[in-house]
Amino acid sequence: MKSLYCSGDKAFAEFLTEEIKEEKKIQKSKSLPKMSGGWELELNGTEAKLIRSLSGEKVTITFNVNNSIPPQLEEEPEQTQKSQEEEPDIVSTPNFVVEVTKSGAKNSLVFDCHFPEDEVGHGDGEEESDIFTIREVSFQPEGEEDWKETSYTLNTDSLDWALYDHLMDFLADRGVDNTFADELMELSTALEHQEYIKFLEDLGTFVKCK
Repeated sequence: MKSLYCSGDKAFAEFLTEEIKEEKKIQKSKSLPKMSGGWELELNGTEAKLIRSLSGEKVTITFNVNNSIPPQLEEEPEQTQKSQEEEPDIVSTPNFVVEVTKSGAKNSLVFDCHFPEDEVGHGDGEEESDIFTIREVSFQPEGEEDWKETSYTLNTDSLDWALYDHLMDFLADRGVDNTFADELMELSTALEHQEYIKFLEDLGTFVKCK
């Protein structure tokens, strides 16, 4: 049985070696792209934090690259041959949480933000340039990872557009705007690809016969 396992594992390891080579070929850079605006980056595996302090406020952005790649749409049969030659770029669009903390305030103001799949803005066309949306807003204890269910959470699905626009402006004034969102996607995409290559390398090491 051991030789049978090793035969399959050897083929698996050889496949992974070639896959890693191909992934490294398309890797733009081994170093992660920099964020403009004075954000400090902290990494913990697949979770990333961007921190910025300014004028008595601290803004913390938290996101995780796991499950951040949107599902690929199935191509039409006649387009399959072309798509094999020119595969679309894979872009990581993670949900991200913005925590704004003010000195002297009891709680942080927390925004749950998403990249909508259709990238449609909020409102009647005026906000179509917004590439991310606010889903929920709540006051939460500073640094809490999980939202307290007992704290009121404002869902933006049925929110007055004027209030929503002010919330978006509030974030933009703190550096969380379309430019930030674009750079966040670039950072997340590079981080996800980096973690994917590392996973393939660890998998290759794991399946190698001893």
